[in-house]
Order: sequence, then structure tokens, then C-alpha cells
Amino acid sequence: MKLKIFKKVSTALLLGAILLGPTSCKDFLEEEPPANLTPENFYDIPDHAEAALAAVYADLRLPYDGAGIFSSSWQMLEAPTGTSTTETAQNSDLNNLYSLVYDGNTQHIINWWNGMYRIIANANLLLANVPAITPMDEGQKTRVLGQARFLRAWAYFNAVRLWGDVPLITEPQTIESKDFFPTRAPQQEVYNLIIEDLKAAEAAGLPWMDASGRVSTAAVKSQLARVYLTMAGFPLNKGAEYYKLAADKAFEVITYANANPTMINLFPTYMDVHKESTENRLEHIFMIQYNTLITGTPGGGNPMENMYPNFKPVTFSGPGGTGSTIPTREFYNSYEPNDLRAKNQEGYFYTSYYTNGNGAPFDLGAPYIFKHFNTTSSGFNGVAGTRNNNLNVPLIRYAEVLLMYAEAQNEVTGNPTPEAYAAFKKIRDRAQLTTPDIGTYTQASFREAVWKERWHELAYEQITWFDMVRLRKVYNESTDKFDEFVGHLNQGRFPLQEKHLLFPIPIPEIQNSPNLVQNLGY
Repeated sequence: MKLKIFKKVSTALLLGAILLGPTSCKDFLEEEPPANLTPENFYDIPDHAEAALAAVYADLRLPYDGAGIFSSSWQMLEAPTGTSTTETAQNSDLNNLYSLVYDGNTQHIINWWNGMYRIIANANLLLANVPAITPMDEGQKTRVLGQARFLRAWAYFNAVRLWGDVPLITEPQTIESKDFFPTRAPQQEVYNLIIEDLKAAEAAGLPWMDASGRVSTAAVKSQLARVYLTMAGFPLNKGAEYYKLAADKAFEVITYANANPTMINLFPTYMDVHKESTENRLEHIFMIQYNTLITGTPGGGNPMENMYPNFKPVTFSGPGGTGSTIPTREFYNSYEPNDLRAKNQEGYFYTSYYTNGNGAPFDLGAPYIFKHFNTTSSGFNGVAGTRNNNLNVPLIRYAEVLLMYAEAQNEVTGNPTPEAYAAFKKIRDRAQLTTPDIGTYTQASFREAVWKERWHELAYEQITWFDMVRLRKVYNESTDKFDEFVGHLNQGRFPLQEKHLLFPIPIPEIQNSPNLVQNLGY
């Protein structure tokens, strides 16, 4: 394990906690200089627990941050899918991801590893120290610990899907720790911890939805459904039992939503998916929070601006943007005729915009991704932009919950039930598509229909790659069918290989830890 992840990690956590977390203890700040803080003299009062938790939340942004010129780390999960390409091609590591020749020196991969284990390390510190804080309301303590366990589970779920067997660390680390240079734990052991953490979070008394952006009961249940659905497929292949667990957990969220449609629901329009005013509400079950006052980064730090077209004046700043993630024509054209999601400025793409954000309309000459475009900061038809991109990044949307249920329930029953069909149809209804009657589907045809909706509804949300790996299938835009993962040609040119089912372990980690062994093929 890379030394910088764990060595003196408590100092990084505590400094972050002071800056990011709420605390009102003036005497504490006067008596203990920040440079001298340790877990032993920091975790004294409930405010310290909340501050430490705020620092773990802040770490969620790490794997979405920059990865060199014209690139962000999140692009690691988009470039290899084949649904996007680049206009600039000025970042060599990103180019290697697009052409499937990346290796353990690729910066995006290094950043994801460091980001996941930073979350894990800081969550471990909190989980080890908060239980001893006295006095502290037990309900508050349980909620803090539950959120920390969700965040640790989120990091491990990403890690095990990206690298397979990974180091399983559950205690704070120092250079004296016996597992300071850990070996890679089997995937099943990692999943055992993920489920244990999520079940603890589920029982933590969290609100069903939380407009502040913190973890909610809906987020926990949705994430459990994701985990079970993944375990049902490759590489664990747990099958029917886990499809049922996934269906049941997703249906708990759907049942709550049906009874409380003003709390959880689909947004009425696709524009609502990327509005600042709708963040953390209704369809947005869990998001990474971005705000210029918190991040201290110009524009608010939202990392999705690499989806802006290259040197076209779509924002207040005039000609700019990087165009380093743009849709392939083939994927854009694969949407059904009249699918609202492909309609200019009404769905998830745009083909024209307004000069400098709010001026005269002009044609872009190609489709670009509108799903993460912030009209508030960039400007819109006749309305000047605020210049501060405070748009959050969605991690879990209710649309995905509906599709998870439809897919899993179909596998359990051997055919689409009315409830599974209704969940699937709700996605298509919003897209203003006609859905064939339930009786026209077999289990196999409904399965592929749901997969196709996942590709088109959840595109560019860092989900498609994980679908490819758990299904070992890839959507082929030319045939409108699904290919086997191994042998599929991304963008018609780059063949996916067996080794691509996992990413390489970062070379710096292997150099710093004698117990880490590289994944096959790299």
C-alpha cells in the first residue's frame, strides 16, 4: 500500500475536519494547535465526530478530480465503454483509456486507487474513535457511524469491481501496523464487509431522504440493491438468490416512493436532472456535493466540465471547453426515433446553444452531452450565467432503482411481472416512447430491453462500465444487440480483452508494497 495513503493519515483527516466540519468548541481550538492533533486528543466531543464525518464526505470528490491537462479521473469509467470519444486528444493517459492500452502508470487509475483508500482510511479512523466519545447522544452516534460505514462500503464496492481482490483494511494504520503492507483479500471477503457495512447503515436510523446531501435510508437500500445485483452476475455468479435480494431491496425503495411520490420519484423533465434547484431531492437519491464556498475552487470545482465542446462559446467565458468526453455518433444515433432523451436541450444531449451562454443561438455541428450541463452557471436562453458551477454529481438516481428492480425481478420469476414491467415502462414513458405490451416479452427479450434502457438512461454517469463487467456484455449500436465483452470492438476499432475486466494495480502501489501482485495481462 502506498505509504502516503496511511502514514500520518490522521493529520490529514483532522485538518480536513477542522476546515470542512461544523465545530463550535472555541476552547478546543485554543488549547490544541491543529498540528498537534491526534485521534487520542481530537475525538472528545460530538462536534468532533461530525467534523470527522464531513472530512470523509469531502473525500468522495477525490476520484472525480483532475488527472492532468484536459482530463478528470472520472473519465476512467467512461472512456473504455465505447460510448464516448475525445475532440482534443491532448491527454496521453486519457487517449490510452480510449484505445484500451492503459497500464498501471495511468494517472486516472492511480487517482482512483488513492481516492478509494483515502476514504477507507479516514472512515476507519472515525469508526475506531467515535464509539468512545462520551457524552454523546446514542442516536447521533449511531447515525454518524452508519454514514461512515456506508462511505467505506461505497469505496470498497468501487475497489473490488475495479481491481478484483484488493487489500481489506478495517482498522486505522500506522507504520507499525502488522498489515501495513497488506496482501489482496479474496473478492468474497470484500463483499462480506460491504454488505455488513451497508446493513449497519440501513439500521442506523437515517431519514428516508436527506436534502442536505448526506446518506439516507433510500441511498443505503439502493446501494444494497446494486451490490446484490452485481454479486448475482460476474465474477461471483451467485445467481437467483442474489437477484431476489436485489429485487427485494429495490422494491423497498419503490414501495416507499409509491407511497411518498413527493419524496422519491422521477423528475417530470430531463432538465430537472441537472438543475441546481433540484439537487438532493426526488430522483437524486445520493450525490457528490459541489459548491464554490466549500471547495474553494473557481467555478465550484464541478469536474464534469470536460464534457463541454471544444472551443465553442457555450458558456459565459466564450470559446473554450476541452471536448475530452463527447458522445460517439454511433451511440447518440442508437436512441430510438423520437426518444426525448436525444432531443436537443430537452434530454441528455444538445446540438445547439446560445453564444456565450445566453446570446444568439448557434448550431454546434454535432451532439454533445447535456446531462451534466449547468445552465445556471453557464447561462441559458436570454439569462446570464452565475459563473459558479455548484452542480452536484449524481451517484444514485431513482431511475436506476427502477431499472435494477425490473432486471432482477425478471431473473427471479423467469418472465416480466406486471411490477417489473411497470418499473421499466416508467422510464420509457418519460422518454415519450411506446412500450410493447407485457405479453410480447420473453424473459430473454425483456432482459435485453432493460439492459438497453440502462445504457441509454444511465449513460455518462460512471455506471455503464460496471454493467459491462458484471454482465460481460456490451451494447452494439450497429446491431442493436449485445456482444460478448471479450472481442467486442469499442468504437469499431479497439477490441476488449479478458484482462480489461479488471484495471491494473497502480505501479506506485506495487513499488511501495512487496505484497501486492499485478493483475494478469498488465
